[in-house]
Amino acid sequence: MTAPFDIEAFLKTLTPLPGVYRMLDAAGNPIYIGKAANLRQRVASYFRGQPSPKQRLMLAKLSRIEVTVTRTEGEALLLESQLIKRYRPPYNVCLKDDKGYPYVYVSTEHPFPRVGFHRGARKLPGRYFGPYPSASAVRQTLKILKTVFPVRQCEDSYYSHRSRPCLEYQIKRCTAPCVGYVTQAEYRQHVEDTLKFLEGQGQALIDDLVRRMEAAASRLEFEQAARYRDQIAALRGILDSRALADGQGDLDAVAVALGEGIACVQVAWFRGGRYLGNKAYFPTCPPEATPARVLGAFLSQYYLDKPIPAEILLSQEPEEAALLAEVLSRQAGHKVRLIGQPRGQRREWLEIAKVNAQAALDQRLARRGVLKFRFEALAALLSLENLPNRLECFDISHTQGNQTVAACVVFAREGPVKSSYRRFNIREITPGDDYAALAQAIRRRFRHADPLPDLVLIDGGKGQAQLALAVLAELGLGKIPIVGVAKGPERRGGEERLYLAWRDVWVQPGDHPGLLLIRQVRDEAHRFALEGHRRRRAAERRSVLESIKGLGPHRRQRLLQQFGGLAGIKRASVEALSSVTGIGRHLAQRIYATLHEQSA
Repeated sequence: MTAPFDIEAFLKTLTPLPGVYRMLDAAGNPIYIGKAANLRQRVASYFRGQPSPKQRLMLAKLSRIEVTVTRTEGEALLLESQLIKRYRPPYNVCLKDDKGYPYVYVSTEHPFPRVGFHRGARKLPGRYFGPYPSASAVRQTLKILKTVFPVRQCEDSYYSHRSRPCLEYQIKRCTAPCVGYVTQAEYRQHVEDTLKFLEGQGQALIDDLVRRMEAAASRLEFEQAARYRDQIAALRGILDSRALADGQGDLDAVAVALGEGIACVQVAWFRGGRYLGNKAYFPTCPPEATPARVLGAFLSQYYLDKPIPAEILLSQEPEEAALLAEVLSRQAGHKVRLIGQPRGQRREWLEIAKVNAQAALDQRLARRGVLKFRFEALAALLSLENLPNRLECFDISHTQGNQTVAACVVFAREGPVKSSYRRFNIREITPGDDYAALAQAIRRRFRHADPLPDLVLIDGGKGQAQLALAVLAELGLGKIPIVGVAKGPERRGGEERLYLAWRDVWVQPGDHPGLLLIRQVRDEAHRFALEGHRRRRAAERRSVLESIKGLGPHRRQRLLQQFGGLAGIKRASVEALSSVTGIGRHLAQRIYATLHEQSA
């Protein structure tokens, strides 16, 4: 048994230097992380005077405190932000990690560079522009680039196997470098123009195009001059519709709205004088959080791994604004201004960000209200003793018993908890045995029982519900209510039949709000399972081709392009396969035999 935490002895030895402190519970998990200019004074303040209700709850869980000393308070702020993002303590304002922001990528090292969509680690040689708020914003930018600059956007694998121009050349959106219809010098000029546009030098590019148009006209090259004229007109239209008032500069507009324990932070991006889009974030925060605290915590975590603009427009002054500006400036390598009361056009953009933040918060609160009502209706429908906090639903997906995948989705009163979703690749069962697949998935899910759901839904009938109950009883969890959700006779929504392990079977009207919640959760489990099954099936199909000796990546690519996918390759005869460049008759026979053995 460990000795109780002696706070007085700890404070006597605690340094007065700047640093970060971590409050840990009995299991060693951080419950709160903070930074301080003087660690001794800051930590001691929690144990003096009358603590707030939040502090009393937090200190009741406290088991020990760990500290990390830093050279400056600025370094402490950066370390605090990194630790909060990593551990997500329950008493901190925490920004949920995004999947990674998308970028526009230009492969400048290629002889004929491509422009494309990129998400993930920026390891490939070339130029990256962004980050953009969403994938749709990148695709919209790519669409604009395609209409103005005839630079290819096809993948290198597709480009290297072309023997004739594609449709993009026919509609004058590419110069067909794949078949030598443009010189490298001419193509490079188009790439340079694209880079200028992406760098925000739109007006300088227009001036350059005007000079080229006049030079072409003086040489009596009127068709070329007309192309420059059309390009200039298109660029002017784009810049006029997307520009700030002064047409220059990089900035973000950040606004926060707070209500009923939920915080919404709206960020709008402007790069090179162009509006790129906006996005709403919902960081988790303790009940007593203020807008200034939420904004300060958001900014310090949000800009840890992103390019920082020269100006950030803010709806409120964040906590420790001067220190935050100093740290962001040092991290960015240039001066960063935090502006709370902008003027002119910038003020209008910040007002729009505020309106969007409040609108997104209102929508989240409305959805939460609907969900709460449905949870209450579900509890009444099933005669549950307590209002459930956590629902879990299991579903099985396969094709004729192959590539079986089970899925478990989780819903709380605020909606889907996607970080808790799980998929299970089912193995070592008789193909098509849904009962065995379900039993395996439940055992694997509840192997580590915490946290436990208040109700488990099973996509299936009475047999599946009874099996789930038996497996949970075997694991010592037999008290968790189980509901089987069977589809109606025509598989139409609203005709579901419910099977309860602890009560009789009955049918409810399709518009009952409790049944609507069950259907919502069941449909999400079905979607998640089907998505996993399709991915597994695609991976195993790819592995079939990879297992064929003599069929390397280039030959596989040619086959897939010629026949439109694995299904087309399977339908092809040996003669058709051997007609593809690089595929001899012996290899074609091997491909045919392998694929038909797999389907036998």
